[in-house]
Amino acid sequence: MRIGLVNQFRGRPGAARPAPTWPSIHERVAVAEAVGFDMFVFEDALLYRGAEKTEGGWESMAVAAAIAASTRTIEFGQSVVNSPYRSPALVAKTAKTIDEISGGRYVLGIGAGGTDDADYEAFGFPTDHRFSRFAEAIEIIHTLITTGRIDFAGTFYTAHDTEIVLTGPRPHGPPINIAARGPRMLALTARYADAWNWWESGPSLGRIERRLAPLVSILDRACEEGERDPASLKRTLDLYTVVPDGFSPDDLDPDRAVTGSSEQIADFVLRLGEIGFDEVRCDVYPPTADTIEAMRPIVELVHRG
Repeated sequence: MRIGLVNQFRGRPGAARPAPTWPSIHERVAVAEAVGFDMFVFEDALLYRGAEKTEGGWESMAVAAAIAASTRTIEFGQSVVNSPYRSPALVAKTAKTIDEISGGRYVLGIGAGGTDDADYEAFGFPTDHRFSRFAEAIEIIHTLITTGRIDFAGTFYTAHDTEIVLTGPRPHGPPINIAARGPRMLALTARYADAWNWWESGPSLGRIERRLAPLVSILDRACEEGERDPASLKRTLDLYTVVPDGFSPDDLDPDRAVTGSSEQIADFVLRLGEIGFDEVRCDVYPPTADTIEAMRPIVELVHRG
């Protein structure tokens, strides 16, 4: 089974949470690679408006390119690219470019966009027709990534005689992992994605399984209706929040934190594999190089199965 790491790059100067810098981001990725994580994922957000403070984040495609150039073995990518931020043809071109820089280790996680419109409005992105926009976008992205050419005219996006000439290390491009919940989004996932991603939190395996069962049922049915073997669609889960042994979860809601010994945490991750996930990405707390290093025995135990 594969185990990944979720890391959040957000903050503000002078705040209790240190503002992220490229050296601090690079340190976390380097430690994750040395520890043996299979995957490193991060968010795609431009602005976080809170009741008392506003936090920012670096542009994630630029960060992904830097990670591509500064690592050697670990796979990486955004947990969910916010599709409305960028034109779909440019997303495909950028994904292919990052995959080239990395030697074929980039994974394009993508979705229709979040429910908080603050950064969309601040940076001038549309907030309407999220599903319809994404349906057109993912058709363009998938076609360009897998075939290198498209001629498309839709209601929201166009790509006239668009061609990606340089194919990169993988002729069919980096894999696409779609975050989806509703039936229409899950149908698009079954049609276009190499993997499906969702997130859950807390230490209750039963609760997670109950919440996910209806989504998995819809997804499997969509695959079958599209004459696709459901087993051909990988399943990934972002797990919030894992506190490795030796660190305190005092600042967290106990219903949200996965705690215990390394053996207990590894067993929980493996049990998630038993209910159908090929890869679990752990959001570790606090998100520092030290806690990432503390995950080493967990990573080893998960890989042993």
